Parts: sequence; structure tokens; C-alpha cells
Amino acid sequence: MSQIIYKNESYFIIGLCMDIYNELGKGFNEAVYGEALELELKSNGVPYQKEAKFNITYKGDILKHHYFADFLVDDKIIPELKAVEKINSGHVKQTVNYLAASNMKLGLIVNFGEDSLSYKRVIL
Repeated sequence: MSQIIYKNESYFIIGLCMDIYNELGKGFNEAVYGEALELELKSNGVPYQKEAKFNITYKGDILKHHYFADFLVDDKIIPELKAVEKINSGHVKQTVNYLAASNMKLGLIVNFGEDSLSYKRVIL
């Protein structure tokens, strides 16, 4: 049986997102949920970066193109916030790219756009 990577940390983040969803519900855009998550992370003393920038390297050179992830939490988890009808394969690919560029192992796609909060763990 394999162990869940960053189990406690990821459940804590999902719990914060559930609190946000219970308070705001669905219907807002991602920026609103992002602002609420930032308040929750701050009030709980969780270290984070908002709009974390990740360079992309090719054969040792840093490319001009880079990625911005919604958040980087505790220097190890990338929560990618969505407010869409359903999480799709494009969202998963986007999160995998963030993980590859950042050398992180876990991404959480959190969707506030459904009738209840949904999320997907993405592991690199």
C-alpha cells in the first residue's frame, strides 16, 4: 500500500477550501476564491506564495516563457483554483506543467464551480 504524499497538509488545504465554499458557495470567479484562500492561509499561519513564478529550463538555459501558479503552499504543494463546470484533462495537464517546472511533487486542483466543492490530487 502506497502512502499519500503530504496527506495532512493537503487535507488541511482542502478543509480551508471547503470552509470557503461553505461561506461563498459557487458562482464567483477564481480571483474571489483566491483572495479568500489567501485570507485563510494568512489567518492559519500557513506559509505560501501567491502567483508563484516558475522558470522553465531547456538544456540548462532558462527560457523566456514561465508559469505562474495560483499558489505555492509550504514550498511543496501547488493548489490550482478553478471555478468551472467540471475539472477536465486540460486542468490536469496545466497542473502537471506547473509541477514539472517547479520540481514540486503535488498539485491540488480545487474547483469551486460545481454544486459541491471538488478537487483532484495531481502527483508528478
